[in-house]
Amino acid sequence: MKTILITGCSTGFGYQAAQILAARGDTVYATMRDPDGKNRGPANELRAFAQANNADIRILDLDVTSDESANAAAEAVSGAVDVIINNAGQMYIGLGEAFSAEELACQLDVNVVGIHRVNRAFLPAMRAQGKGLMINVSSVAGRMAVPFFAIYHASKWAVEGYSLGLRRELACTGVDVVVVEPGPFSTELFGQSPQPADEDGRAQSYPQAAMDTFENMNAAFAGMFEDPDVPTDPIEVVDRFVELIDMAPGTRPFRSVLGVDLGIADRNASDEAHDPAFLEAMGLTDFVKLKTG
Repeated sequence: MKTILITGCSTGFGYQAAQILAARGDTVYATMRDPDGKNRGPANELRAFAQANNADIRILDLDVTSDESANAAAEAVSGAVDVIINNAGQMYIGLGEAFSAEELACQLDVNVVGIHRVNRAFLPAMRAQGKGLMINVSSVAGRMAVPFFAIYHASKWAVEGYSLGLRRELACTGVDVVVVEPGPFSTELFGQSPQPADEDGRAQSYPQAAMDTFENMNAAFAGMFEDPDVPTDPIEVVDRFVELIDMAPGTRPFRSVLGVDLGIADRNASDEAHDPAFLEAMGLTDFVKLKTG
């Protein structure tokens, strides 16, 4: 089976993925911030699950906003992992102008630079073994845009571009890179979404209709999560992690859109044909296909 490192295991996709992957026999490094303090509860729950199910879950302290923490985690693992699931993230929502530059930087630091920190820490060993899989959790928000999500969109569009660039660069090393693009799912992401501090009152100068629309949008999401006919169960995303891990190297699609896809599946299908053709036209054929064997 595989040795798998997952970030953001205190809640949501990461928490469930750690259990499901370990239960089937994989060795899982379930990482989170401060597992002996702030996140002691979920860390202990995962430890208890592992003991009850004779599963191998290893809780590891990893703060994706810290170079030192990412490097220390790689040293603690001491060797190559087969799979990295970059799942940790936040979702800032509100009027884009109302967010300060520092708030935008924080959003990018977690969702984009955080992935880069983890990759820099773990990729050398993965490249040395000549194989591996990186799954970066993106979003349908990385393929479209709606009001009040500009800051979050900026981070997820960046994840898409970063991941596709890495997929090309790493193809000749045997390391595969893919993204998973969930629609709205009923995880803690929405309940923990930071809104702008807006210390200079930018939002107050917008038409009331903007604020009303924002409130209505929040209510719409809440209704979606309560509707049993809408696919918002996080297990759908975790099942896709498992499917991607089990696919033969060289056969994995770059993008997997899940849940309420908002028409993104059609856009992805078009790009799956366009992107390789673009590289071949530039003579970059060595970067099109994953090296296998």
